[in-house]
Amino acid sequence: MTGLKPRPGILDIAPYVGGEAKIEGREEAMKLASNESALGPSPKAIAAYQAAAAELRRYPEGTCRELREAIGRHHGLDPARIVCGAGSDELLTLLTRAYVGPGDEMIYGEHGFLMYPINAKAVGATPVAVPEKDLTFDVDAVLKRVGPKTRAVFVANPNNPTGSYVPRDGMKRLAKSLPATVLLVIDAAYAEFVSRNDYEAGVELVDAFPNVVMTRTFSKIYALASLRLGWVYAPAEIVNVLNRLRNPFNVSTAAQAAGIAALEDQAALAKARAHNDHWRPWLEKELASLGLEVHPGVANFVLFKVGSGGQAADRAFAYFQSHGIIARKVKAYGLPDYLRITVGTEAEMHAAVKAARGFVKAKEPAS
Repeated sequence: MTGLKPRPGILDIAPYVGGEAKIEGREEAMKLASNESALGPSPKAIAAYQAAAAELRRYPEGTCRELREAIGRHHGLDPARIVCGAGSDELLTLLTRAYVGPGDEMIYGEHGFLMYPINAKAVGATPVAVPEKDLTFDVDAVLKRVGPKTRAVFVANPNNPTGSYVPRDGMKRLAKSLPATVLLVIDAAYAEFVSRNDYEAGVELVDAFPNVVMTRTFSKIYALASLRLGWVYAPAEIVNVLNRLRNPFNVSTAAQAAGIAALEDQAALAKARAHNDHWRPWLEKELASLGLEVHPGVANFVLFKVGSGGQAADRAFAYFQSHGIIARKVKAYGLPDYLRITVGTEAEMHAAVKAARGFVKAKEPAS
């Protein structure tokens, strides 16, 4: 034993546990647990990544200037108001460190991303999980909970693992009603998958309010998850703060190059979006036809209820694994009776539905 101890509260944090990647005893498995891209990266992004190998001895360009300019061109944004990071996870952590501290409160939806409460506890703050309405972030409930200790509100829009979203008007009302001393973080990791007319990723609110930021990622529709690449669009004052906190050279040369190439390949982006637009509704419909309770979503995954009491989800998870499919249990998100499945390839979707059909049939009482 040692006398060295971490700060109070650190050991109370439950570590984040991602979706499983392998099934014991199987050489191959269909991984549908982590909302990864069904089609993989743009060939242009892969080529750019490979070309970067010749410069491995060099440090990356520390400001990500070319990548920020590419993001700015693609989204019509000022590159000076963009900060890039090692995944949007890093940026969410930096925002928490910058604006939340001991004795403060940080609000999020009760089924929100698990890193929100982890980040709050890491800085000595209290995470406040506000109940949702129909598995959707409840703007009114959040505004009622905001108090003198509130320093930030984090909302994933669309949300993981529920797949639900808050429409433009609701987000505008939230931003307009929050005190100017409270930071609103819009985590729009799945924005590219949404095609609803009443959805807006967050750019409008960042431009309208000095206390609003939007984070994005290259891990989902751009399929660069292993490179850890994300970005934040924010008011200039917040950009200044983040650039003082982030590590030097926090985004690798290979990640920057692949990100630029991915943005330039609009054909690959359109193909990925079209694939998801077809197979997510198909998967929702097929699972619902089996009598499973499906929560409608707008991202690249489907959340569905498999029973009650918590045991059904464990049995369903094991059944899927026995058929070579890795689903995601979401008990840690307060949803013990649900599983989440990523929208995968056509073959994976048919295999997932076949396994779900087998599970439902297996649990039916004998006639």
